[in-house]
Amino acid sequence: MDNAQTSPQAPHFRYYDIVMAAFVAILLLSNIIGAAKLSTVAGYTFGAGILFFPVSYVIGDILTEVYGYARARRVIWTGFAALIFMAFMSYVVVAMPPAESWNGQEAYEQVFGSTWRIVLASIIAFWAGEFVNSFVLAKMKVWTKGKALWSRTIGSTIFGQGVDSLIFYPIAFLGIWETQDVLTVIVTNWLLKVVWEAVLTPVTYLVVGKLKRAEGVEVFDTDTDFSPFASSKP
Repeated sequence: MDNAQTSPQAPHFRYYDIVMAAFVAILLLSNIIGAAKLSTVAGYTFGAGILFFPVSYVIGDILTEVYGYARARRVIWTGFAALIFMAFMSYVVVAMPPAESWNGQEAYEQVFGSTWRIVLASIIAFWAGEFVNSFVLAKMKVWTKGKALWSRTIGSTIFGQGVDSLIFYPIAFLGIWETQDVLTVIVTNWLLKVVWEAVLTPVTYLVVGKLKRAEGVEVFDTDTDFSPFASSKP
């Protein structure tokens, strides 16, 4: 058993599907809307999506903390499939010849016509980073016996976002940007994402507490198969 439920039947969760939908929606929107724009604040230039993409990690933490690694794994694979479809749809729509009366093709290409390197980097980095994030949080929950939630939400983000940044930026920009710039962006964006996770810790506590009370469950992944490719429980 991977949870504290005593019933032999799998529990029915009221809010699991809603949390899954929120995770996938934020993941896709942060990639569609935020990724295409660079913003400069106080002399620092960054991708606008960094303000919202880390929220998907917060929801990933909530999923693992409340529902366990196996159910979080299902959500990660759902997000992964959605990212692939989004990339395919963007490619097809951008490649279709525009009508003569429509003059938005150039703007469309600028916003949605990401290079194959950026698309590939985004998909791989998300997959690896989210699984690392969920694995670390699930393991830390067992080690801490469910105490000090802040330590595992921030700790899992340090590792998960670290893997995400280490994969995304070299694949997407190494050889295009100067190597020093790639390394600088890896470190600064990783730090910003971790800080953002820490800032949102009170929100995480609030949502986790409400969901656990509503679902009546406390999940510990003591005997869970942590392979990303294992069959996930519904």
